[in-house]
Amino acid sequence: MYACISVSMDTNDLISLARSNSSYAEDLQLMQNTYLAAEQSSLKSPASKSSAQALPISGCIAKARDHIEHEIKSLGLSKSVSKSDNTDRDEQLCRTVENLKKRVEDFEGRLQDLEKGKSLSKHPDGVPSKSASHSGSTKSKREQPKWTPPQNDNVAKLRLYNSLTRQKEIFVPQHGNQVLWYSCGPTVYDSSHMGHARSYISFDILRRVMTDYFGYNILYCMNITDIDDKIIRRARQNFLIGEYKKTSTDLSKVFCDLQDALMPFKQKCQDAADPDKKKMLEKLVSQAETGYTAIKEQHDKGLVKDIRGTISNFVDVCKDPLAEWLDAKSGDSVTDNSIFFELPRLWENEYFKDMDSLNVSPPDVLTRVTEYVPEIVEFVQKIIANGYAYESRGSVYFSVGEFDTADKHFYARLVPEAVGDQKALQEGEGDLSAQVSDKRSPNDFALWKASKPGEPAWESPWGMGRPGWHVECSVMASCVLGSSMDIHTGGVDLKFPHHDNELAQSEAYYDNTDWVRYFLHSGHLTIQGCKMSKSLKNFITIKDALKRNSARQLRIAFLLHSWKDTLDYSDNTMQDAVQYEKFLNEFFLSVKNIIRGKSFVDPKDFLKWTQDEVTLNNTFTQQQQNVHNAMCDNVDTRTVLDHIRQLVTSANSYVAKKRGGTDLNSWLLRNIAKYVTKIMRVFGAIVGGSADAIGFPLGSGQDTFDLEGTVMPYLTAFADFREGVRKIAREHKVSGVLKMCDEVRDDVLPELGVRLEDHETGTVVKLVDKEELLKEREEKKRIEEEKRRKKEQAALKKAKLEAEKVAKSKIPPSEMFLSKTDEYSAFDEKGFPIKTKDGEELSKGQIKKLKKLYDAQEKLHQTYLSKSKA
Repeated sequence: MYACISVSMDTNDLISLARSNSSYAEDLQLMQNTYLAAEQSSLKSPASKSSAQALPISGCIAKARDHIEHEIKSLGLSKSVSKSDNTDRDEQLCRTVENLKKRVEDFEGRLQDLEKGKSLSKHPDGVPSKSASHSGSTKSKREQPKWTPPQNDNVAKLRLYNSLTRQKEIFVPQHGNQVLWYSCGPTVYDSSHMGHARSYISFDILRRVMTDYFGYNILYCMNITDIDDKIIRRARQNFLIGEYKKTSTDLSKVFCDLQDALMPFKQKCQDAADPDKKKMLEKLVSQAETGYTAIKEQHDKGLVKDIRGTISNFVDVCKDPLAEWLDAKSGDSVTDNSIFFELPRLWENEYFKDMDSLNVSPPDVLTRVTEYVPEIVEFVQKIIANGYAYESRGSVYFSVGEFDTADKHFYARLVPEAVGDQKALQEGEGDLSAQVSDKRSPNDFALWKASKPGEPAWESPWGMGRPGWHVECSVMASCVLGSSMDIHTGGVDLKFPHHDNELAQSEAYYDNTDWVRYFLHSGHLTIQGCKMSKSLKNFITIKDALKRNSARQLRIAFLLHSWKDTLDYSDNTMQDAVQYEKFLNEFFLSVKNIIRGKSFVDPKDFLKWTQDEVTLNNTFTQQQQNVHNAMCDNVDTRTVLDHIRQLVTSANSYVAKKRGGTDLNSWLLRNIAKYVTKIMRVFGAIVGGSADAIGFPLGSGQDTFDLEGTVMPYLTAFADFREGVRKIAREHKVSGVLKMCDEVRDDVLPELGVRLEDHETGTVVKLVDKEELLKEREEKKRIEEEKRRKKEQAALKKAKLEAEKVAKSKIPPSEMFLSKTDEYSAFDEKGFPIKTKDGEELSKGQIKKLKKLYDAQEKLHQTYLSKSKA
């Protein structure tokens, strides 16, 4: 086979020749060895001109063949490898053959040189190479060799869990690096709670990662739902309750009104099918009845002096049943549209204050439903024109049947199994929608609702009305992002019917099937395993949550869980987050102390690497790759933090092994700390501060003032002075001075946010958040107090045992059993028991046991007598 290989063959001929043999892989190796052996054999000839001329080409070839045969035998090759059609291996063969062809050209040129008697030059690496004087042949012309690019088929690509396919998909934006993103915003009628935080912190993390880590250019649009059934009902009820407080002067009449209000409210409670909702209504009934009983008792005894104040307080206690009763009686009398706009504006402002407190970035574009009513009317008109909607008594409904039977469309792409779920559909239609309507099918949903008395209204071709809930997002998103967006996000509870209806009506408008490319849904948030819901009044407001934990700790809690899974908000969850924050913070403080005073421009700051540094750097490199892989895997922040923990643990072990010595590689530790800081900044867990800063900034971190760089030189000077004073005080045993040094460390500096740590190698200064230091101090005092208490208890116990022992030693052995008449009935002259309480003789075993006790007491008593005499 090898004798027929010619440089005149093209690549395909050589590939065919190699693959025709029964051993595909061996051929590659043998072809390489053939030309390498021939090359080496030819170059073993004497270097002198005369001998080179005397050596014919045939002799070189003969030598080459001998060397080839020897090479094949030494390899011990077999013909066991089967053929393969693998494309990658074909590509590999192509590259190998091209290389072999160049070797053939080079080899033939060298043989020509030998034929002409030309000497061979030495290659820089010691391998003889062709003379540069070839001029008679283009084949022998010296050219730059072909460069083979490195192969890396394991490059991670960003994959996101797409609810449209229920699996992770490679993320491919439609417009290069531009990402069009729409997120369902809040319905603003009450305080924002941790359920909102679950979605908005999670999506803020995703947005930051895609922008600051992957480098996408994102246009982020979010809506505010400022008009819907919940807002209308709440605004109307708030107005009616306020008017009721103003006009009510008779407490007895208020009592009667409450009884009337409780009757339908209790019936509603009995009819509730949802156990969580039923529990909530029962709680409200109990609260109203308890308040009624307490105030009526005071009223009957004539103890109520401030009637108006008492009525106001009583109405607040019984607000829910009274509000529903008043709304049923007088809700249709509310005609002032401004009433419906004041409430959402109030809570919208509160929402953004909460988001700012949580360090959630504001959207690039904010849309409000009330600002897009004309566009909504136009949108609905086109859907009617496309044949997917119809008007009925002033309302317009989307025809699910018409849409679903169209060839290119499919209804409920997210949750197809939920089609026909009337409970979910009715919740999507809203509390104020009629249970029985003029819809052609119960699966149809409202695009435009005819307004009833007591509801806000806008003009439309179908009469005065207001937008349906689902169409609002479709219109606002389309106005900003167009006919197709890359990402749509929202809570998992919005999948059906809200998001499925959004998809249907938008695709009906554009007559396309790709209005959303990637649908991302955040998981539920529970409170110690129970569902959190604003409508169930079972929620913790963001403001209350921030009283317990910092915004960073809340964010870390979310980072420790997958963004698409259920997160349980509990003490254990938050404790894990607090401990992780503390773990990182201690690492940052340690590194900052190590690199303090290092300029990293002075050559002496760069130390030779030992195996310890190589090992740590290898860990650093591997963990960076692991973090990147986790980022690409659906932005798996939980796994990212696991790898960060492992990296920091390795760095801490390195520092501990070096024991804080001068041979610590500060630059490597600095790079690791900066990397960890960068990742936490990408996640939004670090905000503000300079770009080169390490660790968590002090205070709010909103400004870029370098507090540490400013005050640390003074604190270091003070710490050094204090260390010198302590050294002198220890040498001269001046305990008062040592005590004062401890008081400065333990009591004074923590109030300023400064922690001093006294070590054998010196004092370490760390700037820490003041509140954290004060908590540490209190915890330290608690632990010391617990130790003192246990020590005191142990001392008391020891003293008690000693006293009992002394008291026991005073008793002569002859008296030790005499008081135990409930066990023994007779004793000998030495006071030793001889009969049981029943008058029976003691057994040998009992006597033996009692004798041991008797002898021990005798010894103890003799010791006591000896001490007494002394």
